[in-house]
Amino acid sequence: MAGSRRPRPLACAIAAALCLAAPAFSQTTLTWPEVLQRFENDNPTLKAAKAAIDESKANEVTAYLRPNPDMSAGIDQVNPFATQPPPFGSGSYSYRPLEYAFPSLAFSYLHERQHKRELRRDSARQATAITQSQYADQERGLVFALRSAFVQVLQAKAILDNARQNLTYWDQELKVNRDRYHAGDLALLDLNRLELQRVQFETDLQTALVNLRTSKIQLLTLLNQRIPVEQFDVRGDYDFHPDLKPLDQYRTTALANRPDLKAAIESVELANINHNLANANGSTDPTFGIDFGRAPPIPAYMGVNLSIPLRIFDKNQGEKERTLIDIRRNEELRDAARAQVFSDVDSAYWTLVQAVELLTPYKSKYLPLSQDIRDRMAFSYTNGGASLLDFLDAEKSYRDTKLAYLNLIGSYLTAAAQMNMAAGTEVIP
Repeated sequence: MAGSRRPRPLACAIAAALCLAAPAFSQTTLTWPEVLQRFENDNPTLKAAKAAIDESKANEVTAYLRPNPDMSAGIDQVNPFATQPPPFGSGSYSYRPLEYAFPSLAFSYLHERQHKRELRRDSARQATAITQSQYADQERGLVFALRSAFVQVLQAKAILDNARQNLTYWDQELKVNRDRYHAGDLALLDLNRLELQRVQFETDLQTALVNLRTSKIQLLTLLNQRIPVEQFDVRGDYDFHPDLKPLDQYRTTALANRPDLKAAIESVELANINHNLANANGSTDPTFGIDFGRAPPIPAYMGVNLSIPLRIFDKNQGEKERTLIDIRRNEELRDAARAQVFSDVDSAYWTLVQAVELLTPYKSKYLPLSQDIRDRMAFSYTNGGASLLDFLDAEKSYRDTKLAYLNLIGSYLTAAAQMNMAAGTEVIP
């Protein structure tokens, strides 16, 4: 068309660049399972701990290797000065140093008795099992730190939303009271006091923003992510569940799943294997040999030999005693680990019970009551039935009650994460 304008190339290029860049600045919102998956894939501490399992498996190969056979070769009765006169007494002497040489070749092999090789293999396999349990225990602690950081982000978001709601509510109250002032129904001093009160809500909002950024930074550090804080967010249910299972059920779950207790039990088994290996190492291992050679005038010969060390003084007594003591030591550590399991579960359980007992009346009674008092006092103050001090006090009481409620939910979720860590598995979602 004659009157239409063609789009400028520069404007088109800028628009295309913005469209392509838009996905790069989109916010990434993760749920708890997604956070956990990224943590398991990217956390460097967890990767380093996992490498120890592969190292331990490599030791299994070394432990089960057979002894190498020995080979020796030699030549004896070499006469460097041997000469032979020429036949019939004429000619030069011939140099023959190997005429009466005695060459030999021998092979020997150490035969290990009483299943030493199998016991070394079992010891290495048991060490790998312990390493795997220790890895799971380290992962358990790191997941607790991750879950705590995740809860802190949810808590910071809830407090930030509350601060925004409070600021919005107060701005609405200020608008109403400004109208009252302009209508001559409110003194300037009271309006200024209301205006001055707004700084507290602004402070709460800015503090909540800083806390949210700090919480996200901590979570991103555990995830080993370098994305901007503004492009990262999480979502989850920020609430509590009043229904708890009996304490004995949590204890039973913990005894079956705690990796540190499993590692302690496996350490007792390893100590028993090492003790059996120490007893086996105290036995005598013969060395079988076979040799070949030539002893002039015999053109060739073969011989066999057997070497048996006489274990008169060294019967591996010290190692036998040490491994026996190690069994008792690991049994004590196993009992201590079991006691620690009960202590961790009980502490987390009663922390949860206390949080639930506080949160239930907060949610059903105190929080609605404080909001109702604030709304009634605001209506009464607007209509001249209450003083400014009463109104401000009701507003502060509601703000403190709501903040305490949100912090209590954070304490509950942290205690739930502590219970999951104490049980060794997720028992509270």
